[in-house]
Amino acid sequence: MLAFIDPKRIKTYPIRERENKVKLADLSEPNAYKASVSSLRKLFPEQLKSVDLLKVVDAIVNSRQKGASVMMAMGAHVIKCGLSKLIIDLMKRKVITSLSFNGAGSIHDFELALCGETSEDVAKEIKEGRFGMVEETGSLMNAGLKKHVSDTVGYGEAIGRTIIELDLPHKEVSLFAQAVELGIPVTVHVAIGNDIIHMHPSADGAVLGQGSFTDFRLFTALLKSLPGGVYMNVGSSVLLPEVFLKALSVVRNVGYDVSGFTAVNFDMIQQYRSNMNVVNRPTEGSEKGFSITGHHEITLPLLYALLIDALGMKA
Repeated sequence: MLAFIDPKRIKTYPIRERENKVKLADLSEPNAYKASVSSLRKLFPEQLKSVDLLKVVDAIVNSRQKGASVMMAMGAHVIKCGLSKLIIDLMKRKVITSLSFNGAGSIHDFELALCGETSEDVAKEIKEGRFGMVEETGSLMNAGLKKHVSDTVGYGEAIGRTIIELDLPHKEVSLFAQAVELGIPVTVHVAIGNDIIHMHPSADGAVLGQGSFTDFRLFTALLKSLPGGVYMNVGSSVLLPEVFLKALSVVRNVGYDVSGFTAVNFDMIQQYRSNMNVVNRPTEGSEKGFSITGHHEITLPLLYALLIDALGMKA
C-alpha cells in the first residue's frame, strides 16, 4: 500500500518573511471617483460591446430599483487586481446583494486583512517546497473553519467571522468581514487539494467539505430571488460556472420559476464553460446574457463608475 505523506513533517514559515506582489497601496480607491453621468456615459459609442456594457449597467440599476438580487461570483484574481474597496463600496450602497468565491479568493482576502499584502511569488517559492507554506494563513484559516462551520454556517461566513474575531488589522478591506458585518451572504466553493491551506497539517477535509456544501445550499437558496435580477461571473472559468448551473437546476427542479434575469461573464479571455454555463444555457428564453471581455482592473472600475452615476449616488 502506498504510504501517505505525514502532514506533521510539513514545514511552515512566518508570513512576515514572504515577499508579496499585492499590497494595500495597490487597491483602487472609490473615494477618488468624482465624475458625472453626463461626462462619462456619453463617451461610449452606441456600438458593439459599449452597448452591452451599458445594458448591463441598466440591468443592475433596474434590479436594485425593484428590489431584485444582484449576485456577484468571482475568482481570486479580482482581489489580486486591487478591486476589493470598490466591491465593498457597492455592498455598502446595497448594489451587490451576495458574494461567491472559489477557495483562493478567501485566502487572498484573509491575507490582505491579516498583513495588508498577498500573492506570493509562486515560481520562486515552489523550488524549495515553500509555496503556500506560510504558517499564519493555514493555521488561522483552518482553525476558524473548524470553529464555525456547521450545517447552517458555511465556509464564507466562517472566514468572515474569523477575521472579525481576530480583529485583523486590515479587516476594513476584507470582502468576507464586511459581508458578515453588513449581513450580506458570502459563499465559498472549494475543490479539495486546490488551495494552499489544504496542504497544511491543520487542514481538515471533512470541515472543508462541510463548509463548501453548506455554502452550496445557501447559494442555491439565493437563486430563488434572482428573477428580475443580475448574476455576474467575474474571472472564474470553470468552478463557479459549474456551481451556478447545478444550483439553478436544483431551484427549478423543486418548482421555483427562476427566469427573467440578466447573466454576465466578465473575463480577460472568454472561456467555454463560463459562457455556456452562465451566459448561454441559463438565459435561453426571457433572460439576457452578456460577455464582457477585458482585464478586471479596467472593466470593473469602469462598471463601478457607470453604476454610481446611473444610480445618482455620490462617490
